Amino acid sequence: MSTPLPSHALQLRSLVKPEGELEVRLDSVPVPEPGPNEVLVQVQATPINPSDLGLLFGPADLAQAKVGGTAERPVLTAPVSPAALKALAGRVGQALPVGNEGAGVVLKAGSSAAAQALLGRTVAMIGGAMYAQVRCIDVASCLPLPEGTAAADGASCFVNPLTALGMVETMKREGHTALVHTAAASNLGQMLNRICLKDGIALVNIVRKPEQAGLLRGLGAAHVVSTASPAFMAELTEALAATGATIAFDAIGGGRLAGQILSAMEAAQGRKATEYSRYGTNVHKQVYLYGALDTGPTELVRNFGFAWSVGGWLLFPFLQKAGPETMARLRARVVAELKTTFASRYSRTVSLAEALRPEAFGVYAQRATGTKFLIDPSRG
Repeated sequence: MSTPLPSHALQLRSLVKPEGELEVRLDSVPVPEPGPNEVLVQVQATPINPSDLGLLFGPADLAQAKVGGTAERPVLTAPVSPAALKALAGRVGQALPVGNEGAGVVLKAGSSAAAQALLGRTVAMIGGAMYAQVRCIDVASCLPLPEGTAAADGASCFVNPLTALGMVETMKREGHTALVHTAAASNLGQMLNRICLKDGIALVNIVRKPEQAGLLRGLGAAHVVSTASPAFMAELTEALAATGATIAFDAIGGGRLAGQILSAMEAAQGRKATEYSRYGTNVHKQVYLYGALDTGPTELVRNFGFAWSVGGWLLFPFLQKAGPETMARLRARVVAELKTTFASRYSRTVSLAEALRPEAFGVYAQRATGTKFLIDPSRG
């Protein structure tokens, strides 16, 4: 394009210092020249996902965070405990860019036909370092958005949509017919609910608060249970018996919930048993931990027989295993249903500088329902 590009642009970086201090700041970095198969994108929208917060703030104590610098270039600092510092040894001293995904307009393109075809287009991107004014990226990591689509509508094209679709795909590949999801009132949870309603898949939604249950029921969810209910285990067992769900995706990670799901699955399946077995039912029950809203130990009370597994599940290893054909199919569905099934909702849009102010990170760092923020690096 004819508009002259600046030589430098701002990028948000997170640094853990050897003395046990987190520093998050905006650095001025050179604007790169795109290679033959790369494009240079002005980032106009990038979400703050839970997966971004781990790199952005790590285990720093934000209750003791301080913000210095200037209004245009704030610097956030917060203490990191000695125990946490040991776990972060691999990143100490490195100023790391943040932001898994985003969207914006292609300002400059490399010489390849694929890159030139994106010039001037609005694209969604995946690949990290999105909390920046510009991003140079390979065309394979770009998803061209339909004409007239705003960057904000495409900013969350990858992480939540492909995670939700990946859960359904995993369910089918492993021979299950219904599934369970925790933290189900989140943006991701609402998206998964829409997928399951559209595809006719039974879904058990687990939430932490009655108002979250009401939200999901208002969106058409048939099976919603709250851990706040005194009858939680009985209600969960009834939902599992009604749906036959034997696979769960748990965003909580720590605590008793994963074990409670396995126990309720065993109780639900036991209702179908025609004879007693001291080894429990032979129906395999699977819980995948894909988040860590609770960073404590995962507690299992072994009352669910022997046909069970607990494992980890992450989006990118799943996509690598699924292969390019599956990836292309899932991406095509996201684009086709971008403003319906895969629509994301944000409580607030902030600039890069505003994202480092206490009134902003004090809200989005809580990871609470209805507090998903969007960063627009082109603002300010």
